[in-house]
Amino acid sequence: MPQHALTVLQVLPALQSGGVERGTLEVAAELVRQGHRSLVISAGGRMQTELVEQGSEHITLPIGKKSLTTLGLIPTLRRILVEQEIDILHARSRLPAWIAWRAWRKLAGNTNPPHFVTTFHGFYSPGWYSSVMARGERVIAVSDSIHDYIRQHYARTPEPALHTIYRGVDPQHYPLGYQPSQQWLDRWAAEYPSLQNKFIITLPGRITRLKGCEDLIEILALLKQKNVETHALVVGDVQAGKQAFLQELQDKARHAGVDNITFCGHRADVQEIMAVSNIVLSLSNKPESFGRTTLEALTMGVPVLGYDHGGVGEQLATLLPPGRIAVGDINAAANTIEAWMTQAPVVKRNEVYTLDKMLEQTLALYRDVVGI
Repeated sequence: MPQHALTVLQVLPALQSGGVERGTLEVAAELVRQGHRSLVISAGGRMQTELVEQGSEHITLPIGKKSLTTLGLIPTLRRILVEQEIDILHARSRLPAWIAWRAWRKLAGNTNPPHFVTTFHGFYSPGWYSSVMARGERVIAVSDSIHDYIRQHYARTPEPALHTIYRGVDPQHYPLGYQPSQQWLDRWAAEYPSLQNKFIITLPGRITRLKGCEDLIEILALLKQKNVETHALVVGDVQAGKQAFLQELQDKARHAGVDNITFCGHRADVQEIMAVSNIVLSLSNKPESFGRTTLEALTMGVPVLGYDHGGVGEQLATLLPPGRIAVGDINAAANTIEAWMTQAPVVKRNEVYTLDKMLEQTLALYRDVVGI
C-alpha cells in the first residue's frame, strides 16, 4: 500500500470497445497494482468484466446517454464523490465530463474536495459543448497535435494545466518481429488460400468515408497500371446503416478493374493480420488524435505508410519518417509501396509511445494535482 493511497474515479460513456476504453482499463489496472483504489462509472459493456477482474469497482450509470434525463445524474454523481471519498475525478468524454464538472464544482467548499482531470482524446468540434474537456485542473492531451489544437481553440486553458501524455502500447504484447502461432497461420491459409505468397497491404479500421477506403482503391488501380502485384485487405466492420457505402466501394473497385482487394469485416485477430502484412496503411482523410492501431503495427516492426497529419504523422516522424506522405497523395503512396516491395524499410524500435511511460506519467499527474 503506498504511503498516500488515492481513490480515482474515471467516467466515460460505456465499456464496449475502443482506444478510450482500453486506456481507461490500463490506468485502472495500474492504480490497483500500485495499491490505489480504482472506480469507473459507465453504462457498462463487454470490457466491464475485465475491469472488475483486474480489481476495479464499476458503477453502472447511463452517464453518456444523450438525453435531458442524464442531467438528473448530477446529484447522484455528487453523492458518489462524497460517499466514496474520491480524490480524483477523471473525465474522458464530453457528456460525462459535463455531468462530472457540474457535480464537482458544487463541492468546492467541502473539506478535501476531489480534483478534476480531463483527457482530450480527439479533435472535438470547437465550441461550447467541447469546452468542458479543457476545464480540468489538469488537461491531458494524447498527442502533440491535440496539444496544439487545445492551444488554438481553448486559449484560456492555463499552460501549466496542459500536459501531453502520449498513448502507448505494451511492447511485450506487441513485440518487435512478432509472428502468429502456426495454428493461426494454418487457419488463415485455409480461410484465404489465395493470399499465400502475395504482397499484402492492410488498411485496418471501420468502413467509413473517413478511413480512406476510396483512396486505397485508387492506389491499387495505379499499382495495377504499373503491373505491380499486391493484395489489399480492409479489416473492419461496416457501421450500422452503412452497407450501401460498402457496396459503393465494391462497385468502385470493379469499375476500376481492381480485383485484388478483400473486405474482411470485423476481426478479433487484427494483430496477427497486421503481423503477416507487408505494409499497414493509414489513409484517414481527417487527422487521428493518436492512432493506436498504427502504433501497434510499428511497435511490431511492420512498416506503416500513412498520411502525414495528426498523431499518425507524429508516430511516423519518430519511428519511420519515410512512411509519411501528404494527405491524398495517391501517386506518392503507390510509388512508396512499389519501392518498399523491393527494399522494406526498417522501423525504429518504439521506446517513445509505450504503455509504461503513459501509465507512469498519468499517475505522476494524479499525484501532482493532489499535491503528494
